[in-house]
Amino acid sequence: MLPLLTSLPVLMFPQFDPVLIHLGPLQIRWYALAYIVSLLIGWRVMRRLALRSPAVATELQTDDFLTWATLGVVLGGRIGYVLFYQPELYLSHPFDALAVWQGGMSFHGGMLGVVCALVLYTWRERISLLGFADRLAVVTPIGLGLGRVANFINGELWGRPAPDWLPWAMVFPNGGPIPRHPSQLYQALMEGLLLFLLLWACAARPGIRARFGLLTGIFLAGYGTARIVGELFRQPDPFLGYLWEGATMGQLLSLPMIVAGAALAAWACTHPPVAAAPPLLHALDAVATP
Repeated sequence: MLPLLTSLPVLMFPQFDPVLIHLGPLQIRWYALAYIVSLLIGWRVMRRLALRSPAVATELQTDDFLTWATLGVVLGGRIGYVLFYQPELYLSHPFDALAVWQGGMSFHGGMLGVVCALVLYTWRERISLLGFADRLAVVTPIGLGLGRVANFINGELWGRPAPDWLPWAMVFPNGGPIPRHPSQLYQALMEGLLLFLLLWACAARPGIRARFGLLTGIFLAGYGTARIVGELFRQPDPFLGYLWEGATMGQLLSLPMIVAGAALAAWACTHPPVAAAPPLLHALDAVATP
């Protein structure tokens, strides 16, 4: 097998430094940069979305939610990884759960963390939960896509062995001599770019924006589908392997998202759209729209 592989034209993984900037003891990693950039871009885009009719929040309320969302992503993502992927390891070494610099974040955990932050924040501010969630759903794929690109730069979460005819098959430094799918890029395309374009196109339609919960349902079902497809090309985590009927943990955790998303979208379509925004928010919408 190895002589055949060495005779095939395959791509070697580019040797990226996982640390983008070295400033003495301070290190800025690509993964951290992906989080920071996605939060900043998502925040700026959501500010405008929240004001578009029917408006759901003011710019100040959207600004304040950025802190809540950051805490939800980081805490939820880490706790989710500990509970979903390696509970035995962290139960025996609980302080290792605090070592986030060693890696290990779960999207599904981060999503649950953001949901908790979303429920508490909208209750506190007395704004529409589903309306605000819809606007957040549109920008979430930005972070998902950049996160997958950071996975690729770090040379982690590589794909399964690729067929001999695949021209972009790649040999990863820690993935052995076998050419593999660059599944991080597949997932960046599906979970990030394509899902964002779909949600952005839907959010451009006033009739869809006015049905609170519909955009959130589309996001949940769309991400769950993209994740299940992407996992078909991704090598499962070695400490988990394949689970029930050959499914991966990512696929099993995505199934409830598809069901919940389809149910929420169906519910939104069977209820009348939301009426025009209150006078104050409507005035802000007029100012924000050129």
